[in-house]
Amino acid sequence: MARAPQGPRLLLAIVGALVALTYQTRRKTFISVREVPASASVVVTTLDYVTKEFNKKSEDKYNFRVVRVPKVVQKLTDHMEYHIDVEMRRTVCFKSEANNCSFQDGELYKKIDCFFSVSVLPWFEKYKLLTKNCTDG
Repeated sequence: MARAPQGPRLLLAIVGALVALTYQTRRKTFISVREVPASASVVVTTLDYVTKEFNKKSEDKYNFRVVRVPKVVQKLTDHMEYHIDVEMRRTVCFKSEANNCSFQDGELYKKIDCFFSVSVLPWFEKYKLLTKNCTDG
């Protein structure tokens, strides 16, 4: 009796293994997910980055500044991701002026609530804004 050729079966097994391996490398595997304090040094520098990016891309003629940070979640994979809930308010400073300004009151008062997701490599001081979602508060 003749045996059936094993080549096609072996080829199918190799292709299946490659597809499964490719799928696994695309998935993010979180090493840890934890809430961290807003006072942590890497969070402070990340907040500076997102505030500057927000003000740069905002069409408002005034700068905004962080008022409160209700929650920060750190996700650790091959890099660090910070998911930050932020409350921001409009300041009296125009975009060309310094950032450490008092907040607007009265008619120009404006508060916004934002969620930022940021990829951070703190040892290289590299930041990348992944998600920004802001609503008027």
